[in-house]
Amino acid sequence: MRNKQVNSTWVLILTSLGFFMSMMDSMIVTTASTAIRTDLNISIDTLQWAMNAYNITIAAVLLVGVSLGERIGRRKIYNFGIFVFTLGSILCALSGDITILVIARVIEGMGASVMTPMSMAILTNSIPTSERGKALGIWSGIGGLALIVGPSLGGLIVAKLAWQWIFWINVPIGIVAIYLSNRILPESTGSSDKVNLLDSVLIIIASAGIIWSLSAMTSANLTLLPAVIGIISILSGIWFVFRQKFEKKPMIPSDYFKSVTFTGGNIATFLLYGSMYGVVFFLPQFLQVVTGANSLTAGLEILPWTGTLVIVAPFAGKAVDKYGEKIIATLGLLFQGIGYILIIIFVNRHSSYLNMVIPLALAGGGLSMAGPALQKAVLESVDKTAIGKASGIYNVFRLFGGAVGTTISVIIFYKFGGDSNAELFTNGFRAAIFGAGMISILGVMFSLQFKRNNSIM
Repeated sequence: MRNKQVNSTWVLILTSLGFFMSMMDSMIVTTASTAIRTDLNISIDTLQWAMNAYNITIAAVLLVGVSLGERIGRRKIYNFGIFVFTLGSILCALSGDITILVIARVIEGMGASVMTPMSMAILTNSIPTSERGKALGIWSGIGGLALIVGPSLGGLIVAKLAWQWIFWINVPIGIVAIYLSNRILPESTGSSDKVNLLDSVLIIIASAGIIWSLSAMTSANLTLLPAVIGIISILSGIWFVFRQKFEKKPMIPSDYFKSVTFTGGNIATFLLYGSMYGVVFFLPQFLQVVTGANSLTAGLEILPWTGTLVIVAPFAGKAVDKYGEKIIATLGLLFQGIGYILIIIFVNRHSSYLNMVIPLALAGGGLSMAGPALQKAVLESVDKTAIGKASGIYNVFRLFGGAVGTTISVIIFYKFGGDSNAELFTNGFRAAIFGAGMISILGVMFSLQFKRNNSIM
C-alpha cells in the first residue's frame, strides 16, 4: 500500500512538471522581452513573434499530438514532447537573431503541444478514482503557479544573468524529467483512430497563416504577400471545417458546436485569453521602458495581477459549483475588462505605480474567476466519453485566442503610439490596454448564453 502511494506521488510530480514547464515558457519571456528587443535590435511588431510563435505552434499541433499519443502511447509521446521542448530551448538560448529565435520557439511549441494534454491523460489514467479529483486539483495548481512565478523568475534571471538563461534552465530539468518519466510513468493508450494527415496540415496552415498575416500587416513595408497568405489560410480553415462535417471520426466533431454552452464557452475563452495575453505582452515593457523599472522589479510589480490566482481561484471553483458557470464567468470577464480600462484612467507616463495595483488586482481576480468557470462549462457540455477531445478543443481556443490577442494589441499599439520614445510608448500602451479590456467585456455576450445540463448525448 505504501509503495502504491509512492508511485502515485511520483506520477503526480512528473506529470505536473511537464505541465509546469510548458506553461512557464509562455510567461517567462514576458519580462525578458525588453532585453531581447534591445539585444537583437528589433521592433515590437517583430518581438511579438517570440511569444506568438510558441503559442500558435501549440494551438496548431495540439490536436495532432493528442491523436498520436492516444494511438502510439501517451508516455512515449509525452517523453518525446519533453525532448523536442528541451532541444528547442537549447536553440532559443543559442539564437543570435530573431529569425533563429522564432524557429527555435516553434520547435519548443511543438514539444509543448503534447506535454500538457499527455500529462493530464497519464495522470487521469494512473491515479485511482478516489484520489483523482485531488490529484487533478494539485496538477492544475502547479500549472497555474507558472503564471505567477514566470514573469518574476524571468525578471530575476535577466537581471542577474542574461535573457538566454531563461531557456538554458529548461535543459537539465528536461533531461531529468525524461529519465524519470521513462522509468516511473506507466504506459497507456486510448483511441486507435488514425491521424488524418490532410486535416492536420489544414489546421496548421489555417492557424499559423492567419496570425502571420495579421502580424505582417503591422509592418511599414506592407506587401501583397500577407493578404495572399491570409486568404489561403482562411480558405484552409473553411476546408477543414467542411471536412469535419462529413468524416466518420473528425478531429473536431461539428456536433459539439450544436451546444450553445460549448460554442459560447470556447469563444468566451478565446476572448478571455486574447485580452490577457495582449496585456501580458505590453505590461512588462511599459514598466521597464516608461517607468524605468528593471526586469526583476517589473516581474514583481506584475504580482498583484498574476498573484490573485492563488487567492481567488480556490474560491472561484467553489462559487462555480454553488452559483453556476454563467454568473461566475460573466463576472470574471467583466472584472478583467473593467480592471484594464481603469488602468488607462489612472495611469499615465508620470503616474505612480501604486495607481496600477487595484486595477491589476481586479483584472487578475476576474481572470481567476472566468478561467475555471469557462473550462467547466465547456467540459460539462459534452458527454463524459468526449471530455478528452473537448479539452483539446478548449485549449486550442485558449492558445489561439492568446496569439490573436497579442497581435491585435500590437496593431492597436502602433496605430495610436510607437516605440521611439516614452510618450509614444505610453500612448500606444494605453490604447492597447483599452482594446484588451473591450475584448474581455465582449466575452460577456457569449457567457450569458450558457445553459445548464446542455450535455451532448
